[in-house]
Amino acid sequence: MTPYSVLILLVALERLAELVTAQRHTRWSRARGGVAHGAGHYPVMVVLHAGLPAGCLLETALVHRPFLPWLGRPAFAAVLPAQALRWWCIASLGPRWNTRVIVVPGLPLVERGSYRWLRHPNYLAVVLEGVALPLVRTGWLTASGSTLLNVPLLVTRMRRENAALTLAAPG
Repeated sequence: MTPYSVLILLVALERLAELVTAQRHTRWSRARGGVAHGAGHYPVMVVLHAGLPAGCLLETALVHRPFLPWLGRPAFAAVLPAQALRWWCIASLGPRWNTRVIVVPGLPLVERGSYRWLRHPNYLAVVLEGVALPLVRTGWLTASGSTLLNVPLLVTRMRRENAALTLAAPG
């Protein structure tokens, strides 16, 4: 197994950890009256998020992408903070973080941690990872495709979240 394959495997395992966390948080939210919003985009999000690691491995194998140190090292250096930012978001939101848009009515917006600085910091992590992870092994097709396909999804997702949070806001 190549070092890049190990990296992709670790990212895939991180994704599984996110899903386990999301399931636990879904139970927490539902027990407190949490309401799901805009689930129509969720299957597209699942496909794109699963497709990123698959695309990285496929492009590397099928097109024989080399490791170019001048590109791969900075890209790898960007993957690590993307993962750290994602888990900072999860820690900042606590049980309110989810892969789905589930809002518990009456709870105020979280304005601590990563949310003190950005309204949607998790999506910065998604974009950074979508560009950087493929570029570790010169996967410019996967990086481009991931980015272009994620833009409309992230716009839709942020609109759904903002609308859901506005509806559920206290007061």
